[in-house]
Amino acid sequence: MFDYQAPAELLKDRVILVTGANRGIGAALAKGCAALGAKVILQGRDAAALDAVCQDIQASGGRVEALVLDLEQADAAAYAVVAERLQRSHGRLDGLVHNAGLLGPRVPLEETSAAALAQVLQVNVQAGFALTQALLPLLRAADMASVIFTSSSVGRKGRASWGAYSVSKFATEGLMQVWAEELGEAGIRVNSVNPGGTRTAMRAAAYPEEDPARVPAPEAILPVYLYLLGPDSRGTTGQALNAQ
Repeated sequence: MFDYQAPAELLKDRVILVTGANRGIGAALAKGCAALGAKVILQGRDAAALDAVCQDIQASGGRVEALVLDLEQADAAAYAVVAERLQRSHGRLDGLVHNAGLLGPRVPLEETSAAALAQVLQVNVQAGFALTQALLPLLRAADMASVIFTSSSVGRKGRASWGAYSVSKFATEGLMQVWAEELGEAGIRVNSVNPGGTRTAMRAAAYPEEDPARVPAPEAILPVYLYLLGPDSRGTTGQALNAQ
C-alpha cells in the first residue's frame, strides 16, 4: 500500500468534490476527507445513495453536501450550473477527485460497439475534461488546488478484452498529463491514481468469480488520495501513482 499517514487536520476547511461518491472508493474517500476536516461535495446520479453517505458523514460531525448529476447525460450547461453553485456557496475548490466511471463491456475491441465505446468515453473521459474545465476558476481561486484522475493498470498497459475501459483509461492518463503541463503555473497540481484491485461493485462485475475478501476494502487504499489532496504533496504534479 502507498505509505502515508495523514495528520489529523490534514484537510481542515478545504473544499473537496468527489465524483461517483455514492458508493465504493468515492464514498470511502468522501468520508475520509470529511474526517480530516474537509468540506466535502458528493457527486452521483443516485440521490438516495448520496443521501445515505451524507447522513453517515453528518452523523460523524462532518460537513457535506450532495450534488446529484448524471455524468452520462450532463452537457456544458449542466457543468456551468455546478460551477455557479459552488462559486456562490464556497468561492473556491481545493480538491477535485474524478472517481466516477463505467466499466463497459469486457469483450475484445473487435466485439465492442461504437455506442458502447462512446458511452464509456463519455463518463470516464469527457466528463472529467468538461467538469475540470468548468471548475477551473474555482480551482485557481484556491491555494494549491489538487485534481486527481482515477486511472487503472489497463490504462498504463493495454490488456486483451478490456476494450472500451482500457482505451478510456489511456485517454485519462493523457488528459492528466496535459492538464498538469497547462495548469502548473497556476499552482494547480494534477495527478492520476491507479487504485488497483479493490472491493467494489465494478471489481465484482469485472471478476465475478473472485472472492471479494481477497482484495482490499476501499478504506485501505485511501492514503495516496489523501496525500495528493493535502499540502504534503506540494510540487507533485503530472505523476501516475499507484494506491497499492
